[in-house]
Amino acid sequence: MKVLVATEKPFAAVAVNGIKEVLDNAGVEMVLLEKYPDKAALLKAVEDVEGLIVRSDIVDAEVFDTAPKLKIVVRAGAGYDNIDLNAATAKGVCVMNTPGQNSNAVAELVFGMTILMIRNHFNGTSGTELKGKKLGIHAYGQVGRNVARIAKGFDMEVYAFDPYCPDDVMKKDGVTPVASAEELYKTCQFVSLHIPATAETKQSINYSLLSLMPKGALLINTARKEVIYEEDLARILEERTDFHYVADVAPTIADTLKEKFGNRVFFTPKKMGAQTAEANINAGIAAARQSVGYLKDGIDKFRVNK
Repeated sequence: MKVLVATEKPFAAVAVNGIKEVLDNAGVEMVLLEKYPDKAALLKAVEDVEGLIVRSDIVDAEVFDTAPKLKIVVRAGAGYDNIDLNAATAKGVCVMNTPGQNSNAVAELVFGMTILMIRNHFNGTSGTELKGKKLGIHAYGQVGRNVARIAKGFDMEVYAFDPYCPDDVMKKDGVTPVASAEELYKTCQFVSLHIPATAETKQSINYSLLSLMPKGALLINTARKEVIYEEDLARILEERTDFHYVADVAPTIADTLKEKFGNRVFFTPKKMGAQTAEANINAGIAAARQSVGYLKDGIDKFRVNK
């Protein structure tokens, strides 16, 4: 039995070693494909494996068609929009993610980028503080809960909107639930996005929402660029010189926004939320354990397809 670890953006060496140890202990062979040059290399490597572990690598219908023995794909991370779930289901392949393993790393990045912006990129001018400010968390999953925990340490007022999360869960964390996205954006000077990119959410962060935000607004996106209606983002930045946007998922029009709005926008050169040694290791080892659990015992606790 073989599990392929296919990562165009490799795991840290210590994570690879941890994955191998988990697989070895279960009597499963690890096949490693790192920094592969093209899709053809992935298609060749996946031909005779039962399991596949990836990071942001694209796993589409062609991959599933090329892997007749494949039983499970695990995305080492929370988001899984890089995997064609319908194609997986059609081939009888279980797809899982590893929720929670990257959540603290992403949450810390939220505040790293936020402080960069409110301190004016540390350019020597006076900025502002987080203490006493209102933070809105749009989607209260694992990352959102870590954001709330950290925000409490800054003595911020924390609000959240998530129609799929019971209010009691938020209240237990000292977070004020709100009834709508509109109320969240109207209430909070800072809003941190943690919604997935789905048919319902794509381009849902639009002018009508952004225009509700108070003076000195900062929108922080460590989710997906597709949830932003980019034309509306450009419009609000044009109309309101007090509006700021920061993301570790650069928009399609990133160059235009940087040219027009300078330090009022900031984008990391690549998605950085999970780029810590700890998250790298946690997600990789979790993916290995889940692969073994499914292949050996049929455990599909974190399955994301039908």
